[in-house]
Amino acid sequence: MHVVILGCGRVGATLALMLEANDHSVAIVDRDREAFRRLGRNFKGETVLGIGIDEDVLRKAGIERAGGFAATTSGDNSNIMSAQIAKVKYKVPRVIARIYDPLRAEAYKELGIDTISPTLLGAGMCQDFILGRSYRSIGEYQALPEFLAHA
Repeated sequence: MHVVILGCGRVGATLALMLEANDHSVAIVDRDREAFRRLGRNFKGETVLGIGIDEDVLRKAGIERAGGFAATTSGDNSNIMSAQIAKVKYKVPRVIARIYDPLRAEAYKELGIDTISPTLLGAGMCQDFILGRSYRSIGEYQALPEFLAHA
């Protein structure tokens, strides 16, 4: 499968290397040329300099043939906008956006954009560890806690 990743930070670069190691075609987009150093010298995928809401950049990364798209930048707005473009305009079947703000992640989920909130995941796992509980499924961690829903 061809996968386009937006953001060559720690998460995006690690995801790109994991997918490539499993014989997937990968193109990774970042606005900072230096970020591509995280991929190492052996990365055989494509690196595309630009921003993820620029359709020319996305086409250069192969969005039209992508089976998956992951928006992993540190910016919630960039991630959700690029994910929506990938899903709606280019009909990429598997699209996910990393959204730090749990309330926004929930709102986008309700609009049909799959999200992952490292804030909820990390806080939930830390709580379970501290309280000596077994870890739960990602879906359980991603469910917006009642106390946040009314904040």
